[in-house]
Amino acid sequence: MDREKIEFHVRGLLEALGENPDREGLKETPSRVAGMFEEMLEGIAYTNHDIAQMFGKTFTAEDTGAQEAVVMKDITVFSYCEHHLALMYDMYVNVAYIPHGKVLGLSKIARICDMAAKRLQLQERLGRDIAEIISEAAGTPDVGVKIVGSHSCMTARGIRNSSARTETRTYTGEFKSRRDLQELLD
Repeated sequence: MDREKIEFHVRGLLEALGENPDREGLKETPSRVAGMFEEMLEGIAYTNHDIAQMFGKTFTAEDTGAQEAVVMKDITVFSYCEHHLALMYDMYVNVAYIPHGKVLGLSKIARICDMAAKRLQLQERLGRDIAEIISEAAGTPDVGVKIVGSHSCMTARGIRNSSARTETRTYTGEFKSRRDLQELLD
């Protein structure tokens, strides 16, 4: 990210809004906003492959011949809608996958969700990104991702429907055709 450019444009935005960027409360706002963007949109700097490599710590899974799923629920994330730069919040991600010889460290699943969310996103793409990263990191084609969240472009502006929640589901491999696996995400 180009921090200086962000600061320059935030100052211009404040001026365009009719604010005085030199007044006491706003003097350091361009710098603070640039720092916030660096932190909140860190995932922009990484491809899905990069994230899979960063958080791909796996352990050998004993092959029992059964297809047992690993399920992690209620992973909290937030993101920013690429259409309005509006906050996507109160987001919960449920992830399930069928191990094929190896399992991910549990914290890595949450870290993958968090880093993928730190981009300008659409909720639908976020689910696909998480599924793709989990698939690569865990070495499995069988992944399911459910995301439920609120979007401030719906709740704080436009229709202003504060109770609206969006649910998306992404299925790959066995999850596409097996209802029993899909139900693991509920």
